[in-house]
Amino acid sequence: MTEAALNETIWEIHETHPELVKPLRENLSQVVDPEIGMNLIQLGLIREVWVKDGTLYIHMILTTPFCPYAPALLEAARQKAQQAVPFPVELEMGVEQWDYTMMEDPDALNWGMY
Repeated sequence: MTEAALNETIWEIHETHPELVKPLRENLSQVVDPEIGMNLIQLGLIREVWVKDGTLYIHMILTTPFCPYAPALLEAARQKAQQAVPFPVELEMGVEQWDYTMMEDPDALNWGMY
């Protein structure tokens, strides 16, 4: 796949802390939704990332509002982010509804759900 095929979410840290983007993406890619079998980055669940007053903030959504794995996914994301950055991490869960167009990799649609 080419880079042009990606629907990469651009976070605020791309501009303010570009050195954090790669390690953060790599670590968050290790967190896999156990029902779908794809990671948080592929699914486009990490919607916003910014740094304010020495803390990294992450705005994350889930694929379904009543995801039974929500607590585990949120905590795993927070821990993986914390391993990637040199300052505290705060993770907030958004209430926006996820849909497949938020996915980073359009080729991943071959997983059979759409």
